[in-house]
Amino acid sequence: MQAEIITIGDELLIGQVVDTNATFVAGELNSIGISVCQITSVQDEEQHILTTLKEAGERADIIVITGGLGPTKDDITKRTLCRFFEDSLVQNKEVLRHIEELFKGRVNGELSELNRSQALVPSRAEVLTNRFGTAPGMWMEKAGKVYIFLPGVPLEMEALVRDEVLPRLQDAFERPFILHRTLITYGMGESDIANMLEAWEDALPDFVKLAYLPDIGKVRLRLTAKGSDREQIEAVVDQKLKELYAILGDVIFDVEQGQPLEILLKRLLTEKGNTLALAESCTGGRIAAQLTSVPGASAYFKGGIVSYATELKKDILGIPSSLIDKYSVVSEEVACAMAKSIRKLLKTDYALATTGNAGPSKGESDAAVGTAFIGLATPERVYAQKFNFGNHREKVVNRAVTKALEILGKEILKN
Repeated sequence: MQAEIITIGDELLIGQVVDTNATFVAGELNSIGISVCQITSVQDEEQHILTTLKEAGERADIIVITGGLGPTKDDITKRTLCRFFEDSLVQNKEVLRHIEELFKGRVNGELSELNRSQALVPSRAEVLTNRFGTAPGMWMEKAGKVYIFLPGVPLEMEALVRDEVLPRLQDAFERPFILHRTLITYGMGESDIANMLEAWEDALPDFVKLAYLPDIGKVRLRLTAKGSDREQIEAVVDQKLKELYAILGDVIFDVEQGQPLEILLKRLLTEKGNTLALAESCTGGRIAAQLTSVPGASAYFKGGIVSYATELKKDILGIPSSLIDKYSVVSEEVACAMAKSIRKLLKTDYALATTGNAGPSKGESDAAVGTAFIGLATPERVYAQKFNFGNHREKVVNRAVTKALEILGKEILKN
């Protein structure tokens, strides 16, 4: 069972908008055993859309199209799909009634002709109710292929996929079971991991595949299994995960549940009832921003300070001038002192501190560009580790953020 996703909009092709719709749809289709063979973005131009629809129908069984269903003149998808399906637009009374209900109670409840035009749909389309907007979704079929048209507004599209599209697809098609499991690894490069896993990977069953997903400071290893026997697939993947743990050991941080590191830390900290504080210098508040992007972070993250200037390290964190003069602001000793101080100030279980030279010049320290120290204060001890993250400023900062969160996670897991 193969699907193709088509996203329509000039804004996608000029880089004005990131195409999150395709990512969402692909994930939802995969969750019910439908593989996506291609994702295509096209402009709001009739012939381009027609050609893409035709070619997608030759490749896939299910084609999901988002965008181009608005009321304005540049949204041409509905009249284009009428040409593709040799159909005509008719007013759908249920859609019109829904639009009228949406406009009730608004400051200006008057329906314009453009708003009313949203109720025009191809005569042979099965309408999918859009609870949050005026543009309906549509399900159409041609030559044994299913074409699903959805609005481009993410909130509306996502609700339609979950409420309307997935249940219909599950009823209409027999699908295999697809299972993904992803391990997060830190501290070892992709090529080194591949060398360690070469013999193990060669012995994998045909229905199990391993993918390497490298990122700054980490490599994710994704196991994918596909077949009709769910129990067999789950048993085999569980066994292969155990084997990966035996081979890679401490390089593995955790099993990713489709979630980033800050989500995993939320789970670890909340499960243990621990709290965290930060004293950031070279990372400039990036660690705090990443942690607080997670709803509910206030339960475990108390706060912190961006002590970018040396004066703040002295005046607020109380780092002695003699310590800075002796070791410099970019040092193991200062990183430890920062972590210890902020933990005491905010009365937390853990505290992270960063100090380093992200470049492009050396600044107040003689430490080489790319040098960073990450300090961690726990209830039992205070320590810092030294790293060199290269000479690209953005990479240095990002790697320091990732490494700091990794160090924290590994420390929590020990206890």
